[in-house]
Amino acid sequence: MTIETTLDTASVPLRAAVNPSLVLLALAMGGFTIGTTEFAAMSLLPNFAPGLGIDEPTAGHVISAYALGVVVGAPIIAVLAAKVPRRSLLIGLMIVFAFANGLSALSPSYGWMLLFRFLSGLPHGAFFGVGALVAASLVPRERRSQAVSRMMLGLTLATVAGVPLANTIGQFLGWRWGFGIVALFAGVTAVMLGFFVPNAPVDLKASPLRELGALRRTQVWLTLAMGVIGFGGLFAVYTYLATTLIEVTGASPAMIPLALAVFGVGLTIGTLVCAWAADRALMPAAGITLAFAACMLALYPASAGSLWTLLPVVLLIGCSGGLATILQTRLMDVAEDAQTLAAALNHSAFNTANALGPWLGGMAIAAGYGWTSTGWVGVALALGGLAVWAVSWSLDRRS
Repeated sequence: MTIETTLDTASVPLRAAVNPSLVLLALAMGGFTIGTTEFAAMSLLPNFAPGLGIDEPTAGHVISAYALGVVVGAPIIAVLAAKVPRRSLLIGLMIVFAFANGLSALSPSYGWMLLFRFLSGLPHGAFFGVGALVAASLVPRERRSQAVSRMMLGLTLATVAGVPLANTIGQFLGWRWGFGIVALFAGVTAVMLGFFVPNAPVDLKASPLRELGALRRTQVWLTLAMGVIGFGGLFAVYTYLATTLIEVTGASPAMIPLALAVFGVGLTIGTLVCAWAADRALMPAAGITLAFAACMLALYPASAGSLWTLLPVVLLIGCSGGLATILQTRLMDVAEDAQTLAAALNHSAFNTANALGPWLGGMAIAAGYGWTSTGWVGVALALGGLAVWAVSWSLDRRS
C-alpha cells in the first residue's frame, strides 16, 4: 500500500464527520500557546537573567534547556504513544504543557528554571507532529501543506501577538507573568481540543517498532538535517534581537515588542506563501527558501544601526521561517508508514536548531565580534542547510 492510499483512506471519515475549521482552530490555538512560550522566553531573556542572578549568555542556557526538552520528548512520546488515540494524546500533551509553564513562572532559582523549561519542551514536538497529521487528514492530499500551515499559523500569530503581549506583561508585571499567561493559554487549548478534535479510530497496525522504521530512511535524516542546520540562523538572530536593539540600534525597550511583532508578521507571510509553493513544487520551494534566508541574514549586520533599516530586514528574515511547513510536508512523503515519529522529529530538528543557533551566536558575541555577528552565523547555517538540500534533491532525481 502506498503512502498516498494510507493517507487518503484515513482522511475520508474525518472529513465527513467533523468541522475541519474548528479542528484547525483548536490546533492553531495549541500552536499559538507553544509559540508564545518558545519565542517569549527569548525576548524575556534580558528580564529574567537579573531576576535569577545570572548574566545573559548564561540565561541563554534556559532557552537551550527548552529546546533540549523538545528534542528528547518528541521521539520518545511519538514512539511510546503509537497506539494512543490522537485526540487523547493532544489533550494530555497540552495539560502537561500548562503544568510545566506554571512551574516555570514559579522558579526559585536558575537550576529549577532549567529543569522546568526542559519539562515544558517535552510535549512541544509531539503536539505539532500529531497535530500536523490530524490537519493533513482533514483535506485532500494536494492541499496538505496548506492545512498544516493553518495549524502553524497559531505559532506565527504567537510571534505577532502572543510574544509581544508576554513581553509587555513581563516588562510591566514581572517576567514570571510572561510564563504564567502561557499556562492559562494551554488550559484553554486543552478544553478546545476536547470539544473540536474527533475521536478517530486508532490504527491497529501502529506500533513503536513501526514508528522506529522512519530512522532507517536516508531522506528522513536529510530532511531533518535541513531543519537543524538551515533553521539555526533564524534562531541565532532572534535570540539576541532584543539586546541588539538596545545595545546597537539604540532603541528603547518599548520598541522590542514592535520588532518582535514585525518578525511575527514576516513569519506569518512566509508560512502562507511557502505552504502554497510546497503544494505545487515542494523541493524547489525548500531550496529557494534556504537561499532567501541566507541573503536576508547577510543584510542583518549592516541594517542594525537604524530602526528604519533593521525592521524591514527582520520582517524578511521572519519570512524564511516558512521552511517549517515545507519540511513538515516533506517528511510525510519520505516517512512512509512511520508518520507520527517523522512528523514529531521535525520539531526536534527545529529545536536542535533553536539550541545550535543561539549557542553559535553566543560564541561569536563572546569572542568579541559584536551583537550583529549573529547575522553572519546565520548566513553560514543557512548555506549549510542549502548544501544538505542539494544532496537530498540529487538523491531524489537519481531515484
